[in-house]
Amino acid sequence: MDWRHALRDYEHYLKLERGLATNSIKNYLWDVSKLISFLEINQIRESPIEINKDTVQRFVYEVAKVVNARSQARIISGLKSFFNYLVFEDFRKDNPLDLIESPKIGRKLPDTLSENEINKLIAAIDLSTPEGERNRAMLETLYGCGLRVSELVGLKISDLYFEEDFIKVTGKGNKQRFVPISNINKKYINIYRKEIRVHQTVKEGFKDILFLNRRGRQLTRAMIFTIVKDLAEKIDLNKTISPHTFRHSFATHLLENGADLRSIQQMLGHESITTTEVYMHVDRTHLADVMNKFHPRN
Repeated sequence: MDWRHALRDYEHYLKLERGLATNSIKNYLWDVSKLISFLEINQIRESPIEINKDTVQRFVYEVAKVVNARSQARIISGLKSFFNYLVFEDFRKDNPLDLIESPKIGRKLPDTLSENEINKLIAAIDLSTPEGERNRAMLETLYGCGLRVSELVGLKISDLYFEEDFIKVTGKGNKQRFVPISNINKKYINIYRKEIRVHQTVKEGFKDILFLNRRGRQLTRAMIFTIVKDLAEKIDLNKTISPHTFRHSFATHLLENGADLRSIQQMLGHESITTTEVYMHVDRTHLADVMNKFHPRN
């Protein structure tokens, strides 16, 4: 088995067996490609089956010279996944990265916005333009439903179950979940649909996409970033924010107001509760209240 053959089979595995999204697959393949480039530059002729721990360790040392600890940890994790696949398929008996440790990195706490800051951002939208009504509906949906930006731009009209107070969201790896939607969020989406979108000429292939650009096509993620950045500048917000900040704020505010972590996990679409637990560290002020209210000694 040569590297090109192994990489192609691994791509099929990630797509068909793991059901990963396109961007995730590209990242996994990039990690392996870095190792392949290292072998070619150093004229090391070891196949995916033959390569040993010492060679991989040399590669990790080289990587550590040019990338930060977080990137290094991601590359090691990606390579571990690749060699685990080879072990799973019985091409290898061992994973050469099993004894190679990733650098210790601290978990970065997500930036959040206060309720007042979110209200100011939304109030700064120019509602005299058609795009203004659309932008208000989008930001209310980002914050009100805790969506990823990719989930927002991919939201379809057929995903809206307003009578049941839910929307269907397609997340990473095409995994779908139902997220509750509030009355105020439904109100602004309906205003956009009935007063703005209905007058647009929608291009073929985008009839079911909810939020459209001026050309009647699906919005890009970059456009959402630009909208958020421009609003932050407009209100002189002294924070570096992105569309994802609304998702972090959604989770943090739910937790601060008494929502349980498991429910937040389901709404965010996190596979592991560990990912959701990061919000426990964003604001600890409510923890004392929880202790005083629920601990038997109090």
